[in-house]
Amino acid sequence: MARKRKQKKAEGGGGSPGWMTTFSDLMSLLLTFFILLYSMSSVSESKFNEASASMNIAFSGQGGGLLPEQTTVVQENNGGEGSGDSTDKEIPEELIEMYEKMEQLLHEQEMDTTIGIKIDSEGIYLDIKDSILFSPGSADIVGSGTDTLNNLAELIQQVNNEVIIEGYTDDVPMSNEQYESNWELSTSRAVSVLRYLSEEKAVDPTRLSARGYGEHRPIVPNDSAKNRAENRRVNIVILYEEFEEGS
Repeated sequence: MARKRKQKKAEGGGGSPGWMTTFSDLMSLLLTFFILLYSMSSVSESKFNEASASMNIAFSGQGGGLLPEQTTVVQENNGGEGSGDSTDKEIPEELIEMYEKMEQLLHEQEMDTTIGIKIDSEGIYLDIKDSILFSPGSADIVGSGTDTLNNLAELIQQVNNEVIIEGYTDDVPMSNEQYESNWELSTSRAVSVLRYLSEEKAVDPTRLSARGYGEHRPIVPNDSAKNRAENRRVNIVILYEEFEEGS
């Protein structure tokens, strides 16, 4: 009887079950596949982390071994200019050409250090700091502001597209005899620029509109004096509508 028990123990020796070898091979192939994709493409960090977590779960035996169907690691590369968002539409060539002309004119007039210029598929954005156009807490255009707008009007008159003037403030509460809040101040500043372009520089008023956003669309956190100065601005947005040359 003792001998029979010994033989039985030998037959039931340890080691991994047979299916584990196949499972390990599958995981190795999946890992190789994702490494190959990674080497060929740009990667979304958050989605890559999701995929990595799924792989870890699979290797640890806590899950079913397959990646979630909704996990997508590879994003399409986009070489377009502008905001850099991979979901942006392709920027039309004529819009890029107009952007380059405006950028060159700003440089020639030595305005490129005080006025930012950006582009995306929707149009061209001219970013003007409020200190160039206005005194603190005011919507009256100062002398340096008129000089700036005179030069920008020349750019705007080169096309016949719609133009939106947008006013923004920082998050410091505004309350005086003229303006009850930053809503009123930002809107009044946008309207002041609109009226100057229309009444003083003869830009067709049917092309113009004004918007005020108050402190609610900052470009940087309102956590320092420098950042608040960045957020106090007026944007002149020249919308893309298949640019037509101005008369």
